[in-house]
Amino acid sequence: MPVTETVKLGKDVRIFQPDLVNLYGCSIGDETKIGAFVEIQGGATIGARCKISSHSFVCEGVTIEDEVFVGHGVMFTNDVYPRATTPDGALATAADWTCSPTVVKRRASIGSGATILPNLTIGENALVAAGAVVTKDVPANVIVAGVPAVVVGEVADKR
Repeated sequence: MPVTETVKLGKDVRIFQPDLVNLYGCSIGDETKIGAFVEIQGGATIGARCKISSHSFVCEGVTIEDEVFVGHGVMFTNDVYPRATTPDGALATAADWTCSPTVVKRRASIGSGATILPNLTIGENALVAAGAVVTKDVPANVIVAGVPAVVVGEVADKR
């Protein structure tokens, strides 16, 4: 699995096991850390000083702003109506779907095993609990948990 020449790497990016990631056509900001078995697709943008933990998948159309934490095994999606074939049974191509964007705002944290559906925004400093399935926008400074994720509290930043 490669880090291709199409990746724009910022200053002091740390990829701990570069032979065990798949990064192509994406942009990674300064001082970001990327764990093993991470895939970041073309068209995705990762900000500065982020941590993308092992086994996570960041697809095309995802923008992660600065200082975001992404836990282990987090899955982003980018297709509201995924299908393998067209209505007539032909294999679907890039022309048969629309990439729906997702934005994760500055200093948000996403817990391990969370699934983030497309076409939404996770607000600044928000916290997504481990295992949550995010199906709609998450306001800034709140904690969401569950399936589907709902607001369960407020973030009390002690830094």
